Amino acid sequence: MIATIFALATAPGRSGVAVVRVSGPGAGTALTALTGRPLPEPRRASLATLRDPRSGDALDDALVLRFTAPASFTGEDVVELHLHGGRAVVTGVIEALAALPGLRLAEPGEFTRRAFENGKLDLTEAEAVADLIDAETTAQRRQALRQMDGALGRLYDGWRDRLTRALAHIEADIDFADEDLPGGVADAVRPVVERLIAEIAAHLDDGGRGERLREGLHIAIVGAPNAGKSSLLNALARRDAAIVSARAGTTRDVIEVHLDLGGYPVVLADTAGLREAAADEVEEEGIRRARDRAARADVKIAVFDATALPDLDLATLALIDADTVVAVNKRDLSDAPLPLVAGLTPIPVSARSGAGLADLEKCLAAFSADRLAVGGTPSLTRARHRAALEECRASLERALSAPLPELAAEDIRLASRALGRITGRVDVEDLLDIIFRDFCIGK
Repeated sequence: MIATIFALATAPGRSGVAVVRVSGPGAGTALTALTGRPLPEPRRASLATLRDPRSGDALDDALVLRFTAPASFTGEDVVELHLHGGRAVVTGVIEALAALPGLRLAEPGEFTRRAFENGKLDLTEAEAVADLIDAETTAQRRQALRQMDGALGRLYDGWRDRLTRALAHIEADIDFADEDLPGGVADAVRPVVERLIAEIAAHLDDGGRGERLREGLHIAIVGAPNAGKSSLLNALARRDAAIVSARAGTTRDVIEVHLDLGGYPVVLADTAGLREAAADEVEEEGIRRARDRAARADVKIAVFDATALPDLDLATLALIDADTVVAVNKRDLSDAPLPLVAGLTPIPVSARSGAGLADLEKCLAAFSADRLAVGGTPSLTRARHRAALEECRASLERALSAPLPELAAEDIRLASRALGRITGRVDVEDLLDIIFRDFCIGK
């Protein structure tokens, strides 16, 4: 028998309102036990006093909602209890539910898993639920909402439908080779497969925009010791995230802050100052990490000291490429002419006074939009999507060169199954724990 589960559906801790969700065949019975009155009409909010069925003590005056299967988030009978968000209230209701027969606390992600198993969501939509909850910027929210609306799943299902029709043509030629079928049935499959390979290749060749949008664009601040990198990080973060000192080599490890630049997520990293002769092995390791972070960053901010002009730090110059923004810090302390740096026009800034920071943020926001903005076609958002699509494309390429129609049919079948795994249409049992295990209880 399917268990009835319950959990706090809002963030734990003190709040104005807390929502406890109950899902399963015993949801209505649980509500009756707590209220002591007949069930309210489905999908209509009503006020009720909740009492502990064991003692009769009042727990809260709550707003209650009931949804009947299959018209609910999970596809089961669902009850939502909208409580006052005090810890004692929530604890009392949770304990009262736990004492009812047939009820248990939901496991992490179990509500969303039941929604998937009952056909309310496909796997891409279930993943989007988690992305929407975790979204910190406008762009992340838009991507999650679009995926939760089914845009990505519809794209993959559409490709899979085309493969199913192509497979039917090939198998008809195989199974009815002696029949008088129209000529060229199997030959008509080749252009379909070729077009699909091209579409999948274009979808994969997106620069990882969807995945990077989920995680954030990585920006590394690099420069010589005392160029003001930590001060610049603090100014952009608008808080003291890094220790600032006149002593060279203060920053030994990579320090990260998460920012919202123009609606796009950014992970900004302060790094150790670059110089040839490190003071000790700890600073030497910090410099090694700084170079490594610069190599892996999507964008670099190369910081130069305005008081050192016209001299430019050679170690920093060596890291400048097309993905670099050049900033000349401490501009308030020097009015020396600003030269082109590796062919780039530097942005004059003062981390201390704030001058030029708006121009630097505008430039970084433009980099973020260029690398993270998605177009009309929904972007893949996870490594598992990419792996399945690569497998699908490889199978279709084999199908085009297969010496026998039976082999071509098998490769197209494999390609279809790879697409089906993305949305959960086939071979999902081994994926479910991976997909849902990191979800928080209540999602």
